[in-house]
Amino acid sequence: MRRTTLHRTSVAAAAATFLLAGCATQNDGGASGSGASVSPTPTTTRQGCATRAELTAADSGRTLCLTAGGQVRLTLDGTKDRPWTPVKATGNVLRAANAGIVILPGDAVAAFDAVAPGTAQLTSSRPLCATGPDRISCKGIQEWTVTVKVTKP
Repeated sequence: MRRTTLHRTSVAAAAATFLLAGCATQNDGGASGSGASVSPTPTTTRQGCATRAELTAADSGRTLCLTAGGQVRLTLDGTKDRPWTPVKATGNVLRAANAGIVILPGDAVAAFDAVAPGTAQLTSSRPLCATGPDRISCKGIQEWTVTVKVTKP
């Protein structure tokens, strides 16, 4: 039976297409951030910075550009055995806003209004290992951080 490379070529072409599509959604860290989940286009300014953004645990390590007067909301899904700590913001460019009610134990839900131009870090952490009786203990911590650059509207 003769082996053909058509299948491999098709798979490679499909993989390249997905890779390029993924690159198109990533950003080089410029003014519009680096791919954080930003609300639909009508809330993006001419400079490319968002006026509203929603973040998740998958956005850790990213940089987000937000205009003053905008808002960033985030939800970190945790568990009772691996809870996220409350989200903190450094500096004075973000002010905590009402994020609503956290329903599930271990989740961290937060919202921040962009009140002045500058840069802030949003941070949270949780244990790498579930805690509790009859479980192996570990001291590892999963850290979550997002840099928010606030610009003038």
